[in-house]
Amino acid sequence: MSSHAEPDPTTRFSDRVADYVRYRPSYPPAMFERLRDAAGLTAASVVADLGSGTGISTEPFLKLGCTVHAVEPNDAMRAAAEERLGNEPGFRSVAAAAESTTLPDSSVDLVAAGQAFHWFRLERARAEIARILKPRGRLALFWNRRRRQSPFGAAYEAMLRTYGTDYVRVDHENVGEEILNDVYAPGRERIAFENFQVLDLPSLTGRLMSASYAPPVGHPNHEPLVAELRKLFDAHQRDGKVRVDYETVLFLGEPAR
Repeated sequence: MSSHAEPDPTTRFSDRVADYVRYRPSYPPAMFERLRDAAGLTAASVVADLGSGTGISTEPFLKLGCTVHAVEPNDAMRAAAEERLGNEPGFRSVAAAAESTTLPDSSVDLVAAGQAFHWFRLERARAEIARILKPRGRLALFWNRRRRQSPFGAAYEAMLRTYGTDYVRVDHENVGEEILNDVYAPGRERIAFENFQVLDLPSLTGRLMSASYAPPVGHPNHEPLVAELRKLFDAHQRDGKVRVDYETVLFLGEPAR
């Protein structure tokens, strides 16, 4: 995971917060129901949401009644979560990184990371997760993985590979079996859920620009990317919208200690 050293993963979303809040997909409610049941979450449970960003993954745990430590090093993203969730009684905003959460030893029932784990520095994060979890505590890692097999999905993928700044290097699909085997004790579950967004062109553009690998205004790839996105949208839209399909993948188990 050392390839994340440049640019700094804790700051690279700072100029994308507004798009992130408005256009990033949420997670299926069924996933949190499964987490509630499998991890035995109750109103007495404590969750550490690492790399919690703008609170997309934090909010559903709060709705389950849990106390949630939203651990986020990026000031702008953390401020967005605080604005959104600050009045929730179980919400605890923590200005820290996944590798050094500042949380007490053996203090949480579940460690979660939604759309974030591939940014962590693996060895340090693994040790920190083991430190803060209670005995028999669980680790939940989950991602919305865009389906790439459909005509739209394949064209969108090709566009990102052509115009994205460092798309291939930072793709969360890089978290494979070898890394998961290092992080989890034997016996982890892999559970998949269907998810999707229906987006008009401005929303699809905002969804794209919320990604860290989308070239910003002024970058030589920005205008070609926007033009290609418009062509892609025109080719695949129905009634002025396209459907972006995801497979939401959850890994759940006890961490390696």
